[in-house]
Amino acid sequence: QVQLVESGGGLVQAGGSLRLSCAASGRTFNSYAMGWFRQAPGKEREFVASITWSGGRTYYADSVKGRFTISRDNGENTVYLQMNSLNPEDTAVYYCYAAPNIATLRFGSRGQGTQVTVSS
Repeated sequence: QVQLVESGGGLVQAGGSLRLSCAASGRTFNSYAMGWFRQAPGKEREFVASITWSGGRTYYADSVKGRFTISRDNGENTVYLQMNSLNPEDTAVYYCYAAPNIATLRFGSRGQGTQVTVSS
């Protein structure tokens, strides 16, 4: 089991940037795929980005491609989500996920979430 704690959320104006962090505990972190999902009020939780255990492959939702970048530092047990060119549609609670298999990330361990609010 991996425990996850997100940080870095906040209020930002449209066009601005934020970097989310997800600190993981557990000795299996380096073998886990990691990712971010988000949930806006009244909407279903949606996939944002994911990264393989080695960091060699990354995947993005079409809505964030070219604006968001996921990365990881296995030495620090941390995964990051750099978010640029934010717009109000990016407002949501962002959750960090971890799973042994990237295909089942949605069903893996989850953090408590961090709020991102983008004002117009």
